[in-house]
Amino acid sequence: MDVLYKRVEDALDTIRPYLEADGGNVEVIDITDGSILKLELKGACKTCNMSHMTMKAGIEETIKRAVPEIKEIISVN
Repeated sequence: MDVLYKRVEDALDTIRPYLEADGGNVEVIDITDGSILKLELKGACKTCNMSHMTMKAGIEETIKRAVPEIKEIISVN
């Protein structure tokens, strides 16, 4: 497993319990050569009207703190 991917997954694991408590989750789709992370919101998070805030305030901030090499985070939903 790629080290960068593992670090992203470890960061996501810190917030997954909160997503799962609301019936959702997040999945890593790809990390490009340009360090762009592509994520997909799953379950209730996919259709929640607050998903944009979850992505920006929760997921992006967590990843940027833990894995500063990631230049951009894109939701593919």
